[in-house]
Amino acid sequence: MTGKEKKMEEVISAKNIGLRGVKVADTKISDVDGERGNLIYRGYHICDLASHSTFEEVSYLLLIGDLPTSEALKTFKEGLISERAVPQTLHEWMKKMPSTTQPMDVLQAAIPILAGYDPELRDETKEANLRKALRLIAKVPNVVASWERIRKGLDPIAPSSDLNHAGNFLYMLSGIPPTPEIARDFDICLILHAEHSFNASTFAGREVASTRAHLYASVAAAVGALSGELHGGANSEVMRMLNEIGEVERVRSWVSQRLRTGGRIMGMGHAVYRTEDPRATILRGIAKNLANRAGNPKWFELSQAIEEATKEEFRRLKGREIYCNVDFYSASVYHMMGIPTDLFTPVFAVSRISGWAAHIIEEKFAEAQPKPELYRPDADYVGNYCGPQACEYIPIEKRHGY
Repeated sequence: MTGKEKKMEEVISAKNIGLRGVKVADTKISDVDGERGNLIYRGYHICDLASHSTFEEVSYLLLIGDLPTSEALKTFKEGLISERAVPQTLHEWMKKMPSTTQPMDVLQAAIPILAGYDPELRDETKEANLRKALRLIAKVPNVVASWERIRKGLDPIAPSSDLNHAGNFLYMLSGIPPTPEIARDFDICLILHAEHSFNASTFAGREVASTRAHLYASVAAAVGALSGELHGGANSEVMRMLNEIGEVERVRSWVSQRLRTGGRIMGMGHAVYRTEDPRATILRGIAKNLANRAGNPKWFELSQAIEEATKEEFRRLKGREIYCNVDFYSASVYHMMGIPTDLFTPVFAVSRISGWAAHIIEEKFAEAQPKPELYRPDADYVGNYCGPQACEYIPIEKRHGY
């Protein structure tokens, strides 16, 4: 190894891979304590919010910073209901898209279209951004549900003003109002997915917001980041794994083979948590209750068997513990609710839009700094040099050996 190659290797090894552990900003929105397995929204523990709150109330909390009064929550809910409809031209555009278009691609493309219809798009006051956030929180479920129906050759269903945010989305998917139990289960799922500090998609949204781009552009960037299988796409991969294994009897051999050949068990392990993800604990309970109510324990029992087998095999191979994350049980939960597998990630977005909007607004109006700062990281160049200076440009007719 040459001296230059050794230096390059040292530079690369010294990097914080994936920006892990690099603090880029202050936030008042949420805190993730990976060592203790705690998740806090604006000072409130996720377990308390999941037990007592609603998605509408949690969205208000994330955006405004405090839990609402009864009157404030009533006004916020009415605002969401009044903004659920999307422009007819959006549906017309969807009908022209190939039915094979991925739902996350449709959602990401729809956000800028909605921007064109927002009367306050260029108003960059904090109050206007809060109103834009409310519009997006209200409309994103409509976009996702409408695409699911349009790609199947069905007409979109108009939103209901009688159902809450969670119930209305499930109604717009199927045309059948959900039972109160399923609506509440889904409401809790939305609470659990609403926010998770500086994850990949939130960072993408804040980075774009730091350029002074508008809220819709920032959210579109966040949607793009969420679409990857290492982020929001993980729960879809979990469901595909469940389908591939199929039976509890096949779990141990499948998991052992996967881990021994260097593969991953999707939904197991987390970049931050060193104990169980508190959201996974809650989702495990929801999955069990759904299975019991339906009288069909297959998907819960299969998920539980994979979790147990992975823990045992990981202990044997690595000598340490591994825990399931929020994606693991959300897969079987959404499947038992009748949600198609490729909608799992868009459903994540239906919820996370509230957290994204809160972070984007915080980035635009940060109190901890005199003015918003453009995100502009640096990098070490480890590419080619021809001696101490740049390479000499060789005309194409004189190049050989390429």
